[in-house]
Amino acid sequence: MIGIYGGTFDPVHFGHLRTALDVQENLGLDEVRLIPCHIPPHRSKPGATAKQRMAMLQLAIENQPGLIVDSREIERSGPSYMVDTLKSLRNEVGEIPLCLIVGADAFLGLANWHRWRDLFQYAHVIVMHRPGFTPSPEGDLAAFTNARCVSTEAKLRQVSAGKVLFQKVTQLEISASSIRTRIKQGKSPRYLLPDTVWREICKKGLYGLV
Repeated sequence: MIGIYGGTFDPVHFGHLRTALDVQENLGLDEVRLIPCHIPPHRSKPGATAKQRMAMLQLAIENQPGLIVDSREIERSGPSYMVDTLKSLRNEVGEIPLCLIVGADAFLGLANWHRWRDLFQYAHVIVMHRPGFTPSPEGDLAAFTNARCVSTEAKLRQVSAGKVLFQKVTQLEISASSIRTRIKQGKSPRYLLPDTVWREICKKGLYGLV
């Protein structure tokens, strides 16, 4: 099975990396593809360019087997809709199960995504959540996803797409926005992200570094 973990990664930090590794190991995924968004359709313009964010992501995962940077959204013009990304991946990998990895907040807002129901044609959805809390969808999202829920990774392997699994992950209270604010204020973000990423930020003078 292949995990798909999208995001702006502006910048990538240990919250992204630890959860990606948790899901890979707990579900026995062959790999997790980290896919930096080119033009996010639901948020403001990132603080670093797409190429800068991809470069930081590549530095962050070097020497970590199973984590791979996938540049397809950066190479594609227009807004970065995940349904288009999953469709292109499905065309490449055939019937290998794909697992779209999302956080609890993103899952609860899934009904606002572009062609969100079509996501399940191409992939399973893995919902990351902190221990002791399982997100509860409402409305159309609940009606659509509740019947698709499974409790084991073995169920995911039986079909190539269409299921929902809730997965506990290590909870690290780190956000990219707080890191950007800290840098702009002249404070160090060290120990919130890999040293290789911090050195790259310093080298390129990103995020209003003073």
